[in-house]
Amino acid sequence: MRAGCLALLLSAALVATAATTQPDPAKTRAYIDQAWNTLTRSMDDCASLRDPKIKARPVLYVPTPFTTPPELAQAEKRCNIDVHALPRTIDQLGDVDATKLPVQGLLYLPHPYVVPGGFFNEMYGWDSYFIVLGLVADHRTELARDMVDNALFEVQHYGGVLNANRTYYLSRSQPPFLTAMMVAVLNDPASFHSAAEKRAWLEQAYPLAVRNHDIWTRPEHRAGDTGLAHYQDLGNGPVLEALDSTYYRGVIKWLIAHPAENPGYLVKAAEHPDAAESARLRTESCDLAASRVCAGNWLGGYRLTADYYHGDRAMRESGFDINFHFGPFAGSTHHYAAVGLNSLLYRYERDLHDFAMQLGKSADAERWAQAASARKAAMDKYLWRPELGMYRDYDFIAGKPIATPYLTTFYPLWAGAASPQQAAAVRGKLSLFELPGGLTMDDRPSGAQWDSPYGWAPTNWLAVSGLDSYGFHDDARRIAAKFDATIDRSFAADGTIREKYNMALGNADVNISAGYTANVIGFGWTNGVYLMLREIAGDNAGKPARSGKSPASTP
Repeated sequence: MRAGCLALLLSAALVATAATTQPDPAKTRAYIDQAWNTLTRSMDDCASLRDPKIKARPVLYVPTPFTTPPELAQAEKRCNIDVHALPRTIDQLGDVDATKLPVQGLLYLPHPYVVPGGFFNEMYGWDSYFIVLGLVADHRTELARDMVDNALFEVQHYGGVLNANRTYYLSRSQPPFLTAMMVAVLNDPASFHSAAEKRAWLEQAYPLAVRNHDIWTRPEHRAGDTGLAHYQDLGNGPVLEALDSTYYRGVIKWLIAHPAENPGYLVKAAEHPDAAESARLRTESCDLAASRVCAGNWLGGYRLTADYYHGDRAMRESGFDINFHFGPFAGSTHHYAAVGLNSLLYRYERDLHDFAMQLGKSADAERWAQAASARKAAMDKYLWRPELGMYRDYDFIAGKPIATPYLTTFYPLWAGAASPQQAAAVRGKLSLFELPGGLTMDDRPSGAQWDSPYGWAPTNWLAVSGLDSYGFHDDARRIAAKFDATIDRSFAADGTIREKYNMALGNADVNISAGYTANVIGFGWTNGVYLMLREIAGDNAGKPARSGKSPASTP
């Protein structure tokens, strides 16, 4: 999702609130209230237009065709940036090959937005859903709607909700939460001045939501003949946001040291191949002449395979970076019809059904109901494992389910795709994931950040919300309290809110040995989930979560 760089502090003022000795939810809450402002970016703020990872003169790209607003023309001079138009109109994701652009840059968004952490200036794809939930809960209604309108702008002008609004993300999306973001705003009475305004907004947004759904039914995202979807970046070779070969050489080093766990991600090659070998590597690995990072991705007589690079890119579209669930360093992510992705798409299709009904589009509504029903049937066939009482990701290349559990088994509950019997069976597997600090990703420590013992706000929220919506209120309340207590303890220790937490220790002490090692300060989705979990653990315990769907709505 985001490059593994050193985290910057939000601000000296925020960190100065640190170091209480006892957890105090009121102080955590006060930090979150300040953090929304600190994490907000806009295109008329010079600091927001820079890429902290790149020292060159900032470049901002606008769509083609597009009328540059006067304030942006002023910012071009005032902020010493270059504003360029993209080379063509984008109809769908991948229409512009970012490798052909003269320089990488930020993509224009018309409204202010909240970034994940202090280091970032981009609006990220799936982070934004959890941020929107927090903004709505915190009565930041205008900013929440701005976030959704920006996501819709990305669909209209850049082909879909992007990994983030940078040109080097034009080849991939992220977990599809757009309709859930729309629902969060539509369900907030303060979002619109009148019913007429609300309907007009939905009429504009609905076709864009449909267009974003189309990403996941295109051939490159179809999981074979299963009727399900998989993650798949549209590019090749190492990702463009990689500034050097450090990460990829680390992958090669690990694979060499663990030959029994290498799924075939290495190809023997020279460090400085001749023309004939370079031509072969363009197919078997990556194009050394086109990418300095590709050329540097060599260690001990080996390079990485082209299939590994596809998996690495798909991992970044999935948002689960870095994990060993989908192969070492998630290098096989694109081989799986993932439980998480297809649960989100089921929910997306049910939302589109509801939107169509509200707009009087009965034929559309029936089409979306049928699509959701077909997806649920495919999920039951390929992803549900009755003998295990769990949903498992399905390797559609090998034709078999994955051997290991993952916390995404709870996603179908959030989506309303599980039967009551399936939900009860999944609930019975909580002991695999529940630790003193909340829910961890799996029961197999790997040293990677999206594996045990680490836990994340978004996956804890989706699991808790799903349990709550199926009537498992005590479980939801207990886990919500655990995770929020972890945040409170961590904030009491150092005055910050983090990207991820150690569920075994119930704090922010993480020791990542594979992949990205930073624990970024901020943090947008943790802020949002903290507020939502307080509702479940507190006064609203025992009621379905506000963003959840009732299981009764399942077709």
